[in-house]
Amino acid sequence: MAKRRAVAKLVGSVRRDGAAGPAIESDQSQDIVRRFLWDLASINVHLDEVRSFWAHTLGISGPQWMILMAVAELDRGQGVPVKDVSTILHVDPSFVTTQSKVLEKYGFVRRITSGYDARVVLMSLSDKACKHVANLSSRQELLDKFIFADFNDRTLKDTAHQLALLKDRLEKATLKLAADI
Repeated sequence: MAKRRAVAKLVGSVRRDGAAGPAIESDQSQDIVRRFLWDLASINVHLDEVRSFWAHTLGISGPQWMILMAVAELDRGQGVPVKDVSTILHVDPSFVTTQSKVLEKYGFVRRITSGYDARVVLMSLSDKACKHVANLSSRQELLDKFIFADFNDRTLKDTAHQLALLKDRLEKATLKLAADI
């Protein structure tokens, strides 16, 4: 029983109404929290597998695929700074720099120096990458429909909102852990 309470304290406080506050002390609630966290870990594994599948179709790694997807999402025609890609992916900018150079060699990314600041490298997808991504988009849409078949617009919006709140809480929790150490 003491072990369960210790685990519940590690995962954070949860209230039935979703607000911040004292943790629910019931064993059932603690079990739900643990199961939820394991489900999140499992979802991450499955997402990694999906990313690896899409990446394999282009002959690149999963993290390189994520860089391509981040550039595709963030680019508004002017290129995307390495810093913005690293922020959205929650990785060090040096990792994005190194991997984007590899992607440039493969012909998937264009890298140019910013006209406003020579220290900033702007990335954009090459025509080759755009064609590959476009060819995969219909398969991705079918997969998305399958994955989210049980969600209507409302439940998807609510779930996304709750996950965003959880992501923010987890980010704060990691900062708190780092500060306490």
